[in-house]
Amino acid sequence: MPGPATVPQTPNDDTELMRRVQAGDEGALGALMQRWEAPLKALIARIVLNSSEAQELAQETFVRVWQQRARFRGEREFRPWVFSIAINLARNRLRWWRRRPTVELQEWSPVARTGGEGRQEGSHRLEAIERAAAVRDAIAALPVDLREAIVLSEFEAMSHAEIAVAVGATVKAVETRIYRAREKLRQTLALWL
Repeated sequence: MPGPATVPQTPNDDTELMRRVQAGDEGALGALMQRWEAPLKALIARIVLNSSEAQELAQETFVRVWQQRARFRGEREFRPWVFSIAINLARNRLRWWRRRPTVELQEWSPVARTGGEGRQEGSHRLEAIERAAAVRDAIAALPVDLREAIVLSEFEAMSHAEIAVAVGATVKAVETRIYRAREKLRQTLALWL
């Protein structure tokens, strides 16, 4: 049985760690946090478009995992379950922001954050930065339900069934959302294709 510092490598390991969490093992929660913190931050940042909020919401996700540990069913995969918690927190934050319109969109693209590190020279670097900004802006302009679906599909490589669990929709609705998101992105990013 893996120790608290051991990061699980398979869905079965995640399920075993959740069984231990359900039994009150805080070390198992720490192992899940170690494995899933970065993916959760990336997911949330792509939805709320704010890296500091993503950090906070990722931490809140693990608080909810602990609080809701009894609700986890071992026959289900951990990833869609934890992503559904994170997505719900992100949705709540977006609703809260809509009532308080002073929110600034922050960059989350790895290309845009590189700054002076590993500089490429010339027009290739500028073009990469412009392309990343165009993609980021196009995704940010999508309605939240389409943004969630395309982020989970393209950035998290989740299946339609996993996305359906994570966002609380049917598989058919997820397929439609991904299709609509891709169509909107194709139109918006036509100059870059």
